[in-house]
Amino acid sequence: VFSLLLTVILCTGTKNALSSTGSPAQHYNNLKERYTGCEIVMGNLEITQMESDLDFSFLGSIREVTGYILIAMNQFSRLPLDQLRVIRGSSLYEKEWALSVFHNFESHSGLEDLGLTNLTEILEGGVQIVHNRNLSYAPWINWRDIVRDSDKILSFSCGCSAIQRLWTVLLLYKMIRRCFVCISVTKTVCAPQCHGHCFGTNPNECCHTECAGGCIGPRDTDCFACRHVNHSDACVPHCPWPLVYNRQTFQLEPNSEAMYQYGSICVPKCPGHFIVDGSACVSSCPPGKREKKKNGIKQCEPCIGLCPKVCEGTGANHRQTVDSSNIDSFINCTKIQGSLHFLILGIKGDVYLNIPPLEPEKLKVFNTVREITGILNIQSWPDELSDLSVFSSLTTIQGRSLLKPFSLLVMKIPSLTSLGLHSLREISDGCVYITQNKNLCYHHTVNWTQIVTSNCDNDIKDNKPQIKCEEEGHVCDPLCSDSGCWGPGPEQCLSCRNHSRLGTCVSHCNLYSGSPREFAAPNGECLACHPECLPQNGKQTCKGKGADQCVACSNMMDGPHCVSTCPNGVNGEKGQTIFKYPNAEGHCKPCHLNCTRGSQIAGISVAVFAGIIVLLAVFVLGFLYRRGLAIRRKRALRRYLESGEPLDPGEKGTKVHARILKPQELRKGKLLGYGVFGTVNKGLWIPEGDSVKIPVAIKSIQDRSGRQTFTEITDHMLAMGGLDHPYIVRLLGICPGTNLQLVTQLSPQGSLLQHLRQHKDRLDPQRLLNWCVQIAKGMYYLEEHCIAHRNLAARNVLLKSDYIVQISDFGVVDLLYPDDKKYVYSEHKMPIKWMALESILFRRYTHQSDVWSYGVTVWEMMSYGAEPYASMHPNDVPGLLEKGERLAQPQICTIDVYMVMVKCWMIDENVRPTFKELASEFTRMARDPPRYLVVKSTTEHTPPIGYLPMTPGEDHRQVSFHIILVIDITSDFLIISQYEHALDQGFSNFLLQRILLYLYCVSESNIK
Repeated sequence: VFSLLLTVILCTGTKNALSSTGSPAQHYNNLKERYTGCEIVMGNLEITQMESDLDFSFLGSIREVTGYILIAMNQFSRLPLDQLRVIRGSSLYEKEWALSVFHNFESHSGLEDLGLTNLTEILEGGVQIVHNRNLSYAPWINWRDIVRDSDKILSFSCGCSAIQRLWTVLLLYKMIRRCFVCISVTKTVCAPQCHGHCFGTNPNECCHTECAGGCIGPRDTDCFACRHVNHSDACVPHCPWPLVYNRQTFQLEPNSEAMYQYGSICVPKCPGHFIVDGSACVSSCPPGKREKKKNGIKQCEPCIGLCPKVCEGTGANHRQTVDSSNIDSFINCTKIQGSLHFLILGIKGDVYLNIPPLEPEKLKVFNTVREITGILNIQSWPDELSDLSVFSSLTTIQGRSLLKPFSLLVMKIPSLTSLGLHSLREISDGCVYITQNKNLCYHHTVNWTQIVTSNCDNDIKDNKPQIKCEEEGHVCDPLCSDSGCWGPGPEQCLSCRNHSRLGTCVSHCNLYSGSPREFAAPNGECLACHPECLPQNGKQTCKGKGADQCVACSNMMDGPHCVSTCPNGVNGEKGQTIFKYPNAEGHCKPCHLNCTRGSQIAGISVAVFAGIIVLLAVFVLGFLYRRGLAIRRKRALRRYLESGEPLDPGEKGTKVHARILKPQELRKGKLLGYGVFGTVNKGLWIPEGDSVKIPVAIKSIQDRSGRQTFTEITDHMLAMGGLDHPYIVRLLGICPGTNLQLVTQLSPQGSLLQHLRQHKDRLDPQRLLNWCVQIAKGMYYLEEHCIAHRNLAARNVLLKSDYIVQISDFGVVDLLYPDDKKYVYSEHKMPIKWMALESILFRRYTHQSDVWSYGVTVWEMMSYGAEPYASMHPNDVPGLLEKGERLAQPQICTIDVYMVMVKCWMIDENVRPTFKELASEFTRMARDPPRYLVVKSTTEHTPPIGYLPMTPGEDHRQVSFHIILVIDITSDFLIISQYEHALDQGFSNFLLQRILLYLYCVSESNIK
C-alpha cells in the first residue's frame, strides 16, 4: 500500500483467480495486510475461500477497483464494500466479467448481502451472480443503470430448489415490510439531454461528461469518480502531456508541468517500479520499445531495428558448438554473451548424439547479431556458403575470453572466398588467426590495425596468394579507400574513397538531382533531406538534416520549420490548445482567439454554409425525384393489382379482376416449385404499353393426358378470375395457350410450411390461432363460390405477411375435369396423408373432404411443420384410418383444440363441421390464446415498464389457465390461491416470487 499526493491511498491487486497461497489463516492475513486503509485497488480485488467468522471491515475504505472483483467459494454472510463506487474493468474475469460472484455458501451459511450500496458504475465488462444459495437481493438491482455498456451480458441464478425460492420470497416479503435498502439510480432516470449520469431529473442537473458513478453537481470537480483520470481533484480526459508546443521556437518541448497517468490518477512521477511510456506509468515496455534511463527517469524508447536481446553463447560442456539442436535459440539475438564456436560436429552433424547436419539456410539467424563478448571461432562451415556474410551486422568482438591469444579464428574452410564481415569495426582484445583457407581472398587488403585495438601479432597465412587473387580479379572496388575491403563490391569497403550511402560507397551524393535529395555529412555520408523539403533544381535542397534546414518547403512553413499541415489542436503551454492556419504564402499563422476550431476568416464559414445549402438542395431534389418515381410506380401497381377487365367481352356488370395476358407480357424467372399439374416460376409481368415491372408468380398448367388444350376461356376460368378475398391468393391474369399460365400475386415470404419450420421458436399462440381463422374463412369463401380445393395443405398456403396467410392452388384440377358438385381425381400422385377417407377410396371430392384436409393443415401448424404420418408409407394410411386411428395430439394443443381437429376427421362427412363453423370456433379461441395453446417462447422482447428480470436458464412456460393471487399484507404470511393447478401446468415458483414482489412494489397498502 502506498500514497500518492498525500490524498489517495492505492494498493496493488492480485491475479490469483481461485487459487490461494498458504493456510486459510495466512491467506486471510495477506488479504488484510494488502487492503487495510486502501482506497483504490490497482488491479483485481479477489476474495476467495474465506470462512464465515472473519472480520472484513478493513475493506470498508475501498472506493474504486481498476480491474475486476471476484467473490467466490466463501462462507461469510456480508462483504462491507459500502464505499465502492466504480469498477473499471480494465481486466475481466474469464475475459467477460467485471463482477463475478458465485458458489458462496456452505451448509446453512453463506453470502446473504453483497453490500454494494454505493456501486453506481461498471465501465467495462458484465455481471455474473450465480449459485449463491442465500443471496436474495442481487437480481432485483437495476444493473442496467450501473453497467455502462448495455450490450454486456448479465447472468443471474440462485442455484436453489423451488421450495427454497418460495421460502426466500416469504422471508424477503417480511424484510421488505420492515426496511428497504436503497440503491442509487444515477443514469436511467436522467433527462434525455444528459449523456451519462445525473444528480436530478431536470435537464440542468446532468453530471459532467468526465464523471463516472454519479456526481453532486455539474462541474468536473463534483464527480464521485472519474471516467478517465483525476488531475488535482478534477476529472479530465488525460493528464498534462510531457511535450507542449512552444510558440516562440515552433517546436514541441518538454512540459515542466507534465504529469503521468497511473491507473486513474495523474501523478508527477511514476512509482519506483514503474516505467514512463509517453504520458503513462507502465510496468514493462511494450513490444518494439526498450527501457532506457534518461535524466534520471526510466523511460520506454523505440528500438532502432530489433530491440536488444542477449543470448548465451557456446563453449560450455552442454553447448560446445552451434548445431541444429540449438540454432533456434539465437533467433533475434543482438548480443552474444560468450563465444560462438562452429565445429565440424555442429556443421556436419553428430551421429553419436543423434544431431543432424546443420542446414545452411538456418545460419541466417546471425544476421541480427551486433556484438560478441567472447570470440568467434569458425573451424567448419557449410560448403554452400562462400563467405561469412551471415554476420553482416557484427560490429564488435570484445574478446573477454580468448583462445590462446586469438579472438577471431577462421581456419581450414575450402569453400570460403571472402570474409564478408563488412560491419566489423572493432576487435577489443585478442588477435586474428586466419589460416589454411585455400580459396580466401581480400583478407590481405584489410588494414587490421584499424580494427584490432590490442598490441599483438595477427597470424594470417596459408590462404590464397595475393598475386593469384589479383590475377583472377579478386580486388577491392575502386570506390573503396586504401583501408581495404571484406569482399567484392562497394558495400564491402572498410571505408569509402568519396561518399557512402547506407553502408555502400558511392561516387557522389544526390545534392542537385536524384531522389531523395541529400546533403553530405562531415564524415562523407550521404543523408536524405527532410521529407518536407521541396526538391530544388540546380542547387542544394537542404543544408542539414532537420525540417528547419530546408531551402524551401513542400507544403507549409511554421516559423523556420517545414510541416505537412499547420498545428491544429496541439497542446501548448499552460494547458492552451494551439490552432493555426496557412496564409496565401503557405506560412502558418495563429488563429484569432475567438475562433473555435481554427477558422481564420469569415469567408471560410460562408463557403462552408453555402456548401451545406447546396448539398441540402441536391439531397431534397434527389429525394423528391425518387419519391415521384415511387408514387408513379405505386399508382401503376394499384391500377394493375386492384382493378381489372372482364375476361369475356360479353360479360357486363360483373366485377372481374383477372386479365387476359399475352405471352410476350410475361418474363419467367427462377423455378419456385413444381407439382402434379405443372411448375411455378418467379417472374415479371410487364403490361403492354407500360414500363412498370410487376413481380408475379407464374403457374404453368399442362394436361398430361393429351385430351385438352387451353386455347379457349372456360366458365371455370371466369369463376377463378372473379375471386377476390383477403385470404385467397388473387388471380391477376390468365394467359391461354397450349400450356395455360395462371398469373398470381407473388408472396416473397414463401409457404406457411416453410415458415413454420424455420421460425418455430418465434410463433406465439395468437398468431397460430389467427392463421386457423383466416384459412377457415378463405375456404368458406371458396365453398360459397362452389370451388373445391382438393389439395389443401400447409405447403399450399402462402404468407402475405407475418400475420396474414392466403390460400393458393385452388381449383386447378377443375380446369382439367369440371363437375358441378363432386369431382373425380384421375392422377396417380395423390396427397393421401392429407386426403379424406372417401377421397382415397372412392375418388370423391367435396367441400367436406376439404374440411378433413383443413384438420390436417391445422395439425401441421400446431406441430411446427411436421409431416403427418411421417413414419408410414402412404399406402398404409387408409387402413389406419379405417381402424379409427388419427394423428396424435400436438404437444402445444389443449384438448379443446385437438377435439376440433378430431371432428374434422370423422368418417361420416356430414358430421364434420363446416368451414363457417370452424371459423367461428377458432375466432372464439383466438380471443384467449394462452388458454388453448401452451407455447414455450425463446424470443427476447423489450421488457415493459416494471418488468422484473427472470433467472437465465429458468423454464418459464406460458400458463394455459387463469391464476388468481390473493395477498394478505396485514399479517406476516401470504395466502396464494391457485385455479386449476397452475403450478402443475408449468407456472414456476420463481415466477410467483417475481409477481409477488412486483405487486408489493406497485401498492404498499392494497395488492390485488
